[in-house]
Amino acid sequence: MLVHPQFDPVAIHLGSFGIHWYGLMYLIGFLAFLWLGRWRIAHQPWWSQAGWTPKTLDDALFYGALGVILGGRLGYALFYQHEYYLAHPHEILFLWQGGMSFHGGFIGVMAAMLLFARQRGLTFFGIMDFVAPLVPVGLGAGRMGNFINGELWGRASDAPWAMVFPQVDNIARHPSQLYEFLFEGVVLFILLWWYSSKPRARGSVSALFLIGYGSFRFLVEFTREPDSFLGLLSLGLSMGQWLSLPMVIAGIWLWIASLRRAPQS
Repeated sequence: MLVHPQFDPVAIHLGSFGIHWYGLMYLIGFLAFLWLGRWRIAHQPWWSQAGWTPKTLDDALFYGALGVILGGRLGYALFYQHEYYLAHPHEILFLWQGGMSFHGGFIGVMAAMLLFARQRGLTFFGIMDFVAPLVPVGLGAGRMGNFINGELWGRASDAPWAMVFPQVDNIARHPSQLYEFLFEGVVLFILLWWYSSKPRARGSVSALFLIGYGSFRFLVEFTREPDSFLGLLSLGLSMGQWLSLPMVIAGIWLWIASLRRAPQS
């Protein structure tokens, strides 16, 4: 049985000011997005032919970051604690209190990329197919931030690698944050990067992201402790699972539709 190391959530102390690990994980995700995107533009010419430049990439990150933050926060308020935030709507702006939803952030990014596509004269799926393989590194970094903070712990387990989170109780639990890091971060990145390493039918990379993330999140949720204020919902599924199912369904539909399209080049 393992014990969570109880990391200091503040990575760097600067007097009364501190830089939190979770903030650093966001920074890692954004920097990885830029580095991988620039590499792709430089080494895979069909992307530059489709209108991608380093400047386009920088602007896409700006729009995407706004979508992640605004959508993630609003999604958390709507999907997970709507009653509380209906009574305290001003606290939606209190980002430092924590509480972000991946599914809300994903919707926010789609809205931001739709606006970006219209402003730049690009196609929505042309943008999303480029962006999708750059995202899992940030997802994995975020899950590592969850682990460092000792939050979003797993359900009770007798597995040899089960871990006690002392700030919760003395029960050995699945380190579900690390499962999500592995599947949503590492495995999904390898799968998408490999698949998108040559021209594909427009929309198919986006479809693979939807299917991959939705499936991995749905499965890992069986090991993750449900939110105490929600518990399990219909059919014994968590909110995360119910929000992931539409992603898988939409991904399958998009995949089938993309098979009728010609490759990008």
